[in-house]
Amino acid sequence: MNFTLDSRQPGPLPWLVLLLCAVYLLAGITGHDPWKSEDAVGLAVAHGFFAGDNWLKPTLAGEAWPEADPLWHWVAAATAGLTGFLLPFHDGARLASALFGGLFLFFVTGAARSLYGRDAGWGAPLLAIGTLGLLVPMHEAQPAAAVLATTAGAYWGVTLLVGRPLVGALVMGASYGTAFLAGGLAGVLPPLTLLAIPLLQRRFTAAMIAVCLGAAIAATWPLLLAEHEPVYFDAWWAAELSAVELRGGFTTGHAKFLGWFAWPILYVAPWAVWRARHHLASLDIAIPLLGTTVALGWFFSHEAKTENLLPLIPPLVLLAAAGTIRLRRGAANAWDWFGMMTLTIAAALVWLGFSAMHAGWPPKIAANIAKLEPGFVAQFSLLAALAGLAATAGWLAALLRLPRSPWRVVSRWAAGVTVAWVLLVALWMPWIDYGKTYRPVVASLRRALPADAGCVGRLSLGAPQRAALEYFGGIRTRWGSKSCNWLVIQGGPTESAPDGWTRVWEGHRPGDRGERLRLYRRGTPE
Repeated sequence: MNFTLDSRQPGPLPWLVLLLCAVYLLAGITGHDPWKSEDAVGLAVAHGFFAGDNWLKPTLAGEAWPEADPLWHWVAAATAGLTGFLLPFHDGARLASALFGGLFLFFVTGAARSLYGRDAGWGAPLLAIGTLGLLVPMHEAQPAAAVLATTAGAYWGVTLLVGRPLVGALVMGASYGTAFLAGGLAGVLPPLTLLAIPLLQRRFTAAMIAVCLGAAIAATWPLLLAEHEPVYFDAWWAAELSAVELRGGFTTGHAKFLGWFAWPILYVAPWAVWRARHHLASLDIAIPLLGTTVALGWFFSHEAKTENLLPLIPPLVLLAAAGTIRLRRGAANAWDWFGMMTLTIAAALVWLGFSAMHAGWPPKIAANIAKLEPGFVAQFSLLAALAGLAATAGWLAALLRLPRSPWRVVSRWAAGVTVAWVLLVALWMPWIDYGKTYRPVVASLRRALPADAGCVGRLSLGAPQRAALEYFGGIRTRWGSKSCNWLVIQGGPTESAPDGWTRVWEGHRPGDRGERLRLYRRGTPE
């Protein structure tokens, strides 16, 4: 099946693709504190490596953290060290996500170019950055970008096998090895099924090279871990096996999560399969179709979470690139009009929110903003406003000046998503950061804790909160309360003190109504 376009039809503008990808990757990476959930946890593990706790064993706030695979955190510690003269640790560490994100886009570009030609190669990264579900994980301190990059590398490698079998085998092998280091068994098993392609083609040497190289890279860290940290190795391996354990089947939750996360590629990819329905054995459709089928099966047999959906994105991007080439004019126009309207409305709403924060208009939006994050005081930034104006001007140019071509709808959609993201980052970041950071909460707790407090116990304290206490306050907690005279408990708004303890402090983030951190001292009130 031939998915290439007539060379006389204009493809995506290369300079526009490069500009959008660069802006997309860097916007929102820096300029905010560690946030609750994956961001805080990823930074804590990277900080453990950076501080020299143990470069073999991932730790969180001084304690072993077997849920983490090391590759992203190693690179994050390195980027933080290299940029330490310019950026705080958390901003420098997040550059690892931008680095792996760039590799992901490069590899899907190479794979699409090998399968469908030059224009599809430029179109694939636009489809990737236009995928809504990637906005947050690609800009947080978490291994998602590394998993995407290594998975996409495997697809690029398998597409190279026809013309350059040795190069393709080496790329596949390196991708498999690093996929294991980035995401463990869950990161490498779905793309590993691509080995069926060289085996069916009787390219046994290429398959053997890929397997041997991948195994050599993947095994290095676990072998060192087993030798030097055997107890940790056992805990890590148990966590790996638990992560790949089948957990039920398809639910409505899977459908809802998939439906928005993979928008719009989920809805364009089936068109490519339909167009090639009589040629499904052709490599240009068989490779991404195999990957998509396996990744969907993987997702439906595990929890509906981001990490279980990541293996689906690279093959779905490739299928969507093929589908876009032959998308019918009516469908393309409908998508284009939908994108122009919704993304223009999104940009306008961000500007309205900015106006409400700084000028109090519209008053209802201003009241809602104040209610969501009580105590927030907006400080006008000329640089942020200029960045927002530049992004808005770019969106207007995309609406009015993009040349007509089969790729215009993709270019405009990617531009709109990028502009909306830039506006959110430039104009709303102080408000978002105010609500998500634990910095003032930990500073207040730190002041309530005597300098000679000794050990601090914990109960029901989540990993992000432990990470925040260590990062912002240098407070490392111990599980339980038996050996410490101070205790931190995470709970709800109305919990009472445990027997034998006196509450000396309570705090929470301004807009968080359900979470409280409390500090207790051993003993009863006098």
